[in-house]
Amino acid sequence: MPRNVEIKAILKDRVAVLAAVASKSGGPPETIVQQDFFFRCSEGRLKLRVFEAGRGELIRYLREDVADARSSHYQIARTSDPEALLDMLTQALGRVGEVKKTRILFRIGQTRVHIDRVEDLGDFLELEVVLRPDQSEEAGKWIAEELLRELGIEKSQLVAEAYVDLLSTAYAVESGHR
Repeated sequence: MPRNVEIKAILKDRVAVLAAVASKSGGPPETIVQQDFFFRCSEGRLKLRVFEAGRGELIRYLREDVADARSSHYQIARTSDPEALLDMLTQALGRVGEVKKTRILFRIGQTRVHIDRVEDLGDFLELEVVLRPDQSEEAGKWIAEELLRELGIEKSQLVAEAYVDLLSTAYAVESGHR
């Protein structure tokens, strides 16, 4: 199962972080509009990521919810019919959440740097250090933490939860269910 080291932070100054990331990146960014649908799952998380009509990915991942660099093990299956898959998974497993975001993707070395604008949540930075098969988790954590330091991201900005959990919490607080 492929693995990476991930870390997520709330952005205080999106423009400054975008400029800093762009100066470190080896090429132009890619802008990606994504809609993620999450399903009931006995272990880890299962989501269908829809990019556009006719293109999507089913992603299963296992990761701790900690506000620090953490290991993530994942599997990805690409699909050319995300609408049919969404219908089948919703009927079979039940949906537990949805996240809409616009992602600006940069690459810095072996790290995928995401500047995300998440609908109803705000702006975030997410780092994914894609580990080589022979590379340790500790090496990936060091890369992520060093990049955070270089970008001026403070520990107080780190986020443990997935966007779907943050949205669920925001909805619960907003509607008085918490």
